[in-house]
Amino acid sequence: MMKNLIAILFIGLISLGSIAQEKKVAKIEFKTTVIDYGTIEKGSDGVRTFEFTNTGNAPLVISNVKSTCGCTVPKKPEGPIMPGETGEIEVKYDTNRVNYIRKTITVTSNAETEMVALKIKGRVIDPNNTSVLEKKEKSMIEQ
Repeated sequence: MMKNLIAILFIGLISLGSIAQEKKVAKIEFKTTVIDYGTIEKGSDGVRTFEFTNTGNAPLVISNVKSTCGCTVPKKPEGPIMPGETGEIEVKYDTNRVNYIRKTITVTSNAETEMVALKIKGRVIDPNNTSVLEKKEKSMIEQ
């Protein structure tokens, strides 16, 4: 009798373990985690979009999106993204800053992977203030 009770309890615990594995989780999957602006001119449109899909089986809620500096302003979706739906994180880089772009945007959510690092890169140039070598490189690329 005692052996049967122990066996039943053991099977019950195994069953609970398999049910727990089927819990509802949100999963965030980005089309790309890096956006390359390439070489753009000062004052160009600095808005780019990271697209993602909730590939999980629970609503995805993005709680925070932050950048490593004030020159990059990210914008997150306000409401939950349901399973199978897509969403966007918009990033606006201040293209009045002439320099190389290497910034990280951190996305925090209720997804299985709670934090995801997105990166933007590229270069902002001032066409009125480029060197002879840069002008030669640019004309070779345009051909």
